[in-house]
Amino acid sequence: MKSKGKLFLIPSTLGDNEPLEVLPISIKRAIEDIDYYIVENEKTARRFIKKISPRKPQPSLRLVTLNKYTEAESLAGFLEPCLEGHDVGVLSEAGCPGIADPGAQVVKIAHEKNIQVIPLVGPSSIILALMASGFNGQNFAFNGYLPIDSAERKKSIKKMEKLSVDLSQSQLCIETPYRNDRLLADMLKSLSPNTRLCIACDITLNTEYIATKTVADWKKGLPQLHKRPAIFIIQG
Repeated sequence: MKSKGKLFLIPSTLGDNEPLEVLPISIKRAIEDIDYYIVENEKTARRFIKKISPRKPQPSLRLVTLNKYTEAESLAGFLEPCLEGHDVGVLSEAGCPGIADPGAQVVKIAHEKNIQVIPLVGPSSIILALMASGFNGQNFAFNGYLPIDSAERKKSIKKMEKLSVDLSQSQLCIETPYRNDRLLADMLKSLSPNTRLCIACDITLNTEYIATKTVADWKKGLPQLHKRPAIFIIQG
Protein backbone atom coordinates (compact mmCIF):
# COMPACT_ATOMS: atom_id res chain seq x y z
CA MET A 1 0.00 0.00 0.00
CA LYS A 2 1.40 3.39 -1.02
CA SER A 3 2.25 5.61 1.96
CA LYS A 4 0.58 9.02 2.16
CA GLY A 5 2.40 12.23 1.48
CA LYS A 6 2.73 14.85 4.20
CA LEU A 7 1.22 18.33 4.45
CA PHE A 8 3.92 20.95 5.04
CA LEU A 9 2.94 24.37 6.41
CA ILE A 10 5.43 26.76 4.83
CA PRO A 11 5.81 30.30 6.23
CA SER A 12 6.79 33.18 3.98
CA THR A 13 8.26 36.62 4.58
CA LEU A 14 6.25 39.47 6.11
CA GLY A 15 7.24 41.87 3.34
CA ASP A 16 9.51 42.40 0.38
CA ASN A 17 12.81 41.39 1.94
CA GLU A 18 15.19 38.58 1.02
CA PRO A 19 13.53 35.31 2.14
CA LEU A 20 16.64 33.71 3.62
CA GLU A 21 17.24 36.75 5.83
CA VAL A 22 14.26 35.71 7.98
CA LEU A 23 13.53 32.10 6.96
CA PRO A 24 15.53 29.01 7.98
CA ILE A 25 17.19 26.71 5.47
CA SER A 26 14.46 24.10 6.14
CA ILE A 27 12.08 26.26 4.05
CA LYS A 28 14.44 26.12 1.08
CA ARG A 29 14.79 22.33 1.41
CA ALA A 30 11.01 21.84 1.57
CA ILE A 31 10.37 24.01 -1.49
CA GLU A 32 13.04 22.22 -3.47
CA ASP A 33 11.38 18.86 -2.68
CA ILE A 34 7.69 19.79 -3.09
CA ASP A 35 5.85 20.29 -6.39
CA TYR A 36 2.24 20.51 -5.12
CA TYR A 37 1.12 23.68 -3.35
CA ILE A 38 -1.99 25.24 -1.85
CA VAL A 39 -1.61 29.03 -2.07
CA GLU A 40 -3.56 32.25 -1.61
CA ASN A 41 -2.30 33.86 -4.82
CA GLU A 42 -0.62 31.90 -7.61
CA LYS A 43 1.41 34.79 -9.03
CA THR A 44 3.00 35.83 -5.73
CA ALA A 45 3.49 32.19 -4.69
CA ARG A 46 5.43 31.45 -7.88
CA ARG A 47 7.54 34.57 -7.35
CA PHE A 48 8.32 33.50 -3.77
CA ILE A 49 9.22 29.94 -4.80
CA LYS A 50 11.51 31.30 -7.52
CA LYS A 51 13.25 33.57 -5.00
CA ILE A 52 13.83 30.65 -2.62
CA SER A 53 14.81 28.12 -5.29
CA PRO A 54 15.77 29.83 -8.58
CA ARG A 55 16.66 26.54 -10.27
CA LYS A 56 13.34 24.84 -9.54
CA PRO A 57 11.49 24.43 -12.87
CA GLN A 58 8.26 26.43 -12.73
CA PRO A 59 6.40 24.09 -15.15
CA SER A 60 6.74 21.29 -12.58
CA LEU A 61 4.69 23.23 -10.01
CA ARG A 62 1.06 22.26 -9.39
CA LEU A 63 -0.71 25.11 -7.60
CA VAL A 64 -4.30 25.39 -6.37
CA THR A 65 -5.74 28.55 -4.87
CA LEU A 66 -7.25 28.84 -1.39
CA ASN A 67 -8.76 32.22 -0.55
CA LYS A 68 -12.07 33.72 0.57
CA TYR A 69 -13.65 32.80 -2.77
CA THR A 70 -12.74 29.10 -2.62
CA GLU A 71 -15.74 26.83 -2.21
CA ALA A 72 -15.57 24.62 0.89
CA GLU A 73 -16.61 21.57 -1.15
CA SER A 74 -13.39 21.73 -3.18
CA LEU A 75 -10.97 21.73 -0.24
CA ALA A 76 -10.78 17.96 0.24
CA GLY A 77 -9.65 17.62 -3.39
CA PHE A 78 -6.63 19.81 -2.65
CA LEU A 79 -5.20 16.93 -0.59
CA GLU A 80 -5.59 14.24 -3.26
CA PRO A 81 -1.85 14.39 -4.05
CA CYS A 82 -1.13 13.45 -0.41
CA LEU A 83 -3.37 10.40 -0.74
CA GLU A 84 -1.39 9.48 -3.88
CA GLY A 85 1.92 9.67 -2.00
CA HIS A 86 3.03 13.23 -2.84
CA ASP A 87 3.97 15.88 -0.27
CA VAL A 88 1.92 19.09 -0.43
CA GLY A 89 2.89 22.55 0.82
CA VAL A 90 0.52 25.18 2.19
CA LEU A 91 2.10 28.55 1.44
CA SER A 92 0.88 31.72 3.12
CA GLU A 93 0.96 35.16 1.49
CA ALA A 94 2.72 36.51 4.57
CA GLY A 95 3.79 34.85 7.79
CA CYS A 96 2.59 31.46 8.97
CA PRO A 97 -0.13 29.32 7.35
CA GLY A 98 -3.17 28.83 9.55
CA ILE A 99 -2.54 31.94 11.68
CA ALA A 100 -4.90 34.71 10.53
CA ASP A 101 -4.82 32.75 7.30
CA PRO A 102 -7.26 30.43 5.45
CA GLY A 103 -4.80 27.50 5.51
CA ALA A 104 -6.36 26.19 8.74
CA GLN A 105 -9.30 24.79 6.76
CA VAL A 106 -7.04 22.44 4.82
CA VAL A 107 -5.14 21.41 7.95
CA LYS A 108 -8.42 20.37 9.58
CA ILE A 109 -9.21 18.10 6.63
CA ALA A 110 -5.68 16.66 6.68
CA HIS A 111 -6.16 15.53 10.29
CA GLU A 112 -9.50 13.96 9.38
CA LYS A 113 -7.76 11.99 6.60
CA ASN A 114 -4.84 10.97 8.86
CA ILE A 115 -2.35 12.95 6.78
CA GLN A 116 0.71 14.00 8.78
CA VAL A 117 0.92 17.78 9.21
CA ILE A 118 4.38 19.33 9.53
CA PRO A 119 4.61 23.01 10.55
CA LEU A 120 7.87 24.69 9.55
CA VAL A 121 9.52 27.54 11.42
CA GLY A 122 9.02 31.09 10.14
CA PRO A 123 8.05 34.64 11.14
CA SER A 124 4.67 35.38 12.71
CA SER A 125 3.92 39.08 13.06
CA ILE A 126 1.55 38.28 15.93
CA ILE A 127 4.17 36.48 18.02
CA LEU A 128 7.00 38.89 17.12
CA ALA A 129 4.88 41.90 18.10
CA LEU A 130 3.94 40.31 21.42
CA MET A 131 7.59 39.46 22.11
CA ALA A 132 8.57 43.09 21.58
CA SER A 133 5.61 44.69 23.39
CA GLY A 134 6.61 44.13 27.00
CA PHE A 135 3.10 42.78 27.64
CA ASN A 136 1.88 39.52 29.15
CA GLY A 137 3.13 36.69 26.96
CA GLN A 138 1.70 34.04 29.31
CA ASN A 139 -1.92 35.02 28.73
CA PHE A 140 -3.00 36.68 25.50
CA ALA A 141 -5.80 36.67 22.93
CA PHE A 142 -5.74 37.39 19.21
CA ASN A 143 -8.97 39.05 18.04
CA GLY A 144 -8.26 39.25 14.31
CA TYR A 145 -10.05 42.07 12.50
CA LEU A 146 -12.40 44.35 14.44
CA PRO A 147 -15.75 45.49 12.96
CA ILE A 148 -15.57 48.04 10.13
CA ASP A 149 -18.45 50.10 11.55
CA SER A 150 -16.93 52.72 13.87
CA ALA A 151 -19.54 52.35 16.62
CA GLU A 152 -19.20 48.56 16.69
CA ARG A 153 -15.43 48.85 16.52
CA LYS A 154 -15.37 51.13 19.58
CA LYS A 155 -17.49 48.58 21.49
CA SER A 156 -15.00 45.86 20.60
CA ILE A 157 -12.09 48.02 21.73
CA LYS A 158 -13.74 48.70 25.10
CA LYS A 159 -14.48 44.98 25.49
CA MET A 160 -10.84 44.12 24.76
CA GLU A 161 -9.69 46.67 27.32
CA LYS A 162 -12.00 45.24 29.99
CA LEU A 163 -10.85 41.67 29.29
CA SER A 164 -7.26 42.82 29.47
CA VAL A 165 -7.83 44.28 32.93
CA ASP A 166 -10.08 41.50 34.27
CA LEU A 167 -7.89 38.63 33.03
CA SER A 168 -4.48 40.34 32.97
CA GLN A 169 -4.53 39.34 29.31
CA SER A 170 -2.79 40.99 26.36
CA GLN A 171 -5.33 41.72 23.62
CA LEU A 172 -4.10 41.68 20.01
CA CYS A 173 -5.82 42.71 16.78
CA ILE A 174 -4.99 43.63 13.20
CA GLU A 175 -6.51 45.80 10.49
CA THR A 176 -6.38 46.10 6.72
CA PRO A 177 -3.36 48.43 6.28
CA TYR A 178 -5.28 51.25 4.59
CA ARG A 179 -7.66 51.40 7.60
CA ASN A 180 -4.93 51.48 10.29
CA ASP A 181 -5.28 55.19 10.99
CA ARG A 182 -9.04 54.91 11.52
CA LEU A 183 -8.59 52.01 13.94
CA LEU A 184 -5.92 53.88 15.88
CA ALA A 185 -8.13 56.98 16.08
CA ASP A 186 -10.97 54.91 17.56
CA MET A 187 -8.57 53.28 20.02
CA LEU A 188 -7.37 56.65 21.28
CA LYS A 189 -10.98 57.81 21.70
CA SER A 190 -12.15 54.63 23.42
CA LEU A 191 -9.30 53.52 25.69
CA SER A 192 -8.48 54.92 29.12
CA PRO A 193 -5.51 57.34 29.22
CA ASN A 194 -3.41 54.98 31.35
CA THR A 195 -4.05 51.88 29.20
CA ARG A 196 -0.88 50.80 27.43
CA LEU A 197 -0.96 50.29 23.67
CA CYS A 198 1.74 48.66 21.56
CA ILE A 199 1.90 49.47 17.85
CA ALA A 200 4.11 47.20 15.76
CA CYS A 201 4.37 47.64 12.01
CA ASP A 202 6.60 46.50 9.12
CA ILE A 203 7.98 43.75 11.33
CA THR A 204 11.30 42.27 10.05
CA LEU A 205 11.57 45.01 7.37
CA ASN A 206 14.05 47.90 7.25
CA THR A 207 11.18 50.26 8.14
CA GLU A 208 10.18 48.24 11.24
CA TYR A 209 8.56 50.31 13.99
CA ILE A 210 7.57 48.93 17.41
CA ALA A 211 6.66 51.11 20.39
CA THR A 212 4.64 50.72 23.59
CA LYS A 213 3.16 53.80 25.29
CA THR A 214 0.16 54.81 27.33
CA VAL A 215 -2.81 56.13 25.38
CA ALA A 216 -2.14 59.56 26.90
CA ASP A 217 1.40 59.52 25.53
CA TRP A 218 0.31 58.29 22.09
CA LYS A 219 -1.97 61.32 21.80
CA LYS A 220 1.13 63.55 21.87
CA GLY A 221 2.35 62.14 18.55
CA LEU A 222 1.45 59.28 16.23
CA PRO A 223 3.41 57.21 13.70
CA GLN A 224 2.40 57.10 10.04
CA LEU A 225 0.67 53.73 9.64
CA HIS A 226 -1.20 54.11 6.35
CA LYS A 227 -0.74 51.01 4.17
CA ARG A 228 1.81 49.50 6.59
CA PRO A 229 1.03 46.00 7.96
CA ALA A 230 0.50 46.50 11.68
CA ILE A 231 -0.35 44.71 14.92
CA PHE A 232 -2.09 46.51 17.80
CA ILE A 233 -1.84 45.20 21.38
CA ILE A 234 -3.81 46.49 24.38
CA GLN A 235 -2.79 45.92 28.01
CA GLY A 236 -4.99 47.60 30.61
